[in-house]
Amino acid sequence: MPDRNSSLLAHLDRIVNLASISSVNKAIDMSNKSVIDYLANEFETLGFMCELVPCAPDKNKFNLIATYGTGTGGLVLAGHTDTVPLDEKLWSVDPFRLTEKDNRMYGLGITDMKGFFPLIMEAVKPLLDVKFREPLIVLATADEETSMQGAKTLAELGRPKARSAVIGEPTGMQPVRAHKGIMMDSIRLSGKSGHSSDPGLGNNALDAMYAVIGELIRYRKELKARYSNDLFKIPYPTMNLGSIHGGDNPNRICGHCTLEFDVRLTPGMHMDSVRAEISERISQITNPLGIQFEMTPIFTGVPAFFAKENSTLLKTAEELTGHTGISVAFGTEGPFLQQLGMDTIIMGPGNIDQAHQPDEYMSMKMIDPCITALRELVIRSCL
Repeated sequence: MPDRNSSLLAHLDRIVNLASISSVNKAIDMSNKSVIDYLANEFETLGFMCELVPCAPDKNKFNLIATYGTGTGGLVLAGHTDTVPLDEKLWSVDPFRLTEKDNRMYGLGITDMKGFFPLIMEAVKPLLDVKFREPLIVLATADEETSMQGAKTLAELGRPKARSAVIGEPTGMQPVRAHKGIMMDSIRLSGKSGHSSDPGLGNNALDAMYAVIGELIRYRKELKARYSNDLFKIPYPTMNLGSIHGGDNPNRICGHCTLEFDVRLTPGMHMDSVRAEISERISQITNPLGIQFEMTPIFTGVPAFFAKENSTLLKTAEELTGHTGISVAFGTEGPFLQQLGMDTIIMGPGNIDQAHQPDEYMSMKMIDPCITALRELVIRSCL
């Protein structure tokens, strides 16, 4: 690669080397503090004012708000600092070192998405001798891969504030204008166990779950008929009944049964409304049967995302990249930045198909187009 990218490669190697795995399994979950400290040091060296924001309630997870310039408006360039867990035995290279091979850069998080931050550094370096009329904010968040608690904490604090925001998730530098929301819930039915030879001795939770599943399938069909958005390959909401567990023995009446499911929501749908509708339908089945039910979110969910109508940022990104805005199937922190009032899109280097995979990589062909587009966005937004 050109000599001018030697510092970029050094930054990429260092940030890949700093493990920051995020997991619901506390045994392998890690703090992201080392990554945040590294980024804060590097951006402070460039002249940014840096602030670490703890993520409640986890005292080991942090966000970074790095600001260059003062005033209102401006641009946020955002990304998450955590990665998914990995199985090192499936990697052909060291996942915690940057490996250059076949015009690709390999390493855990290189695409999803710690590699975005060194590209920001390269994009802004030539601009820092010029007075910024509006601020540039680099936002690095925690726990996107699990709870999105980093972005949620910032939304609750009402920070940061800017006119627009770009989240550098791997989209092949195609601007993303929409993605579906995600909710995952469990339904637990409680009946009464007893000897199977006399059904009157118990109240079978598995029998009741059969009726609940039938109602959920009917509701799924109603959602498909009620909502449609042609931006998506699958234009309607989906519901997947993914896991079911109940009972403990063939000769005992099933006392408890749990179903886990997810719903992918199209823009305009709200998780609270969907949960309320499902809960009402279940109660109409379980109450007459004397079955108790509890519906619990598996995680708090991600709202659907849709760039605002006539988005100036989207039009600019389309012009700079030559790509029309697209929709994607994966969730992002976009809705939480939108809650802060920012014109938001998703656009970054790499391909989502390489994320969460052994031998995660970013094509070196992505580097220069990304740096060029980010630099021009900063010029148009801040200078």
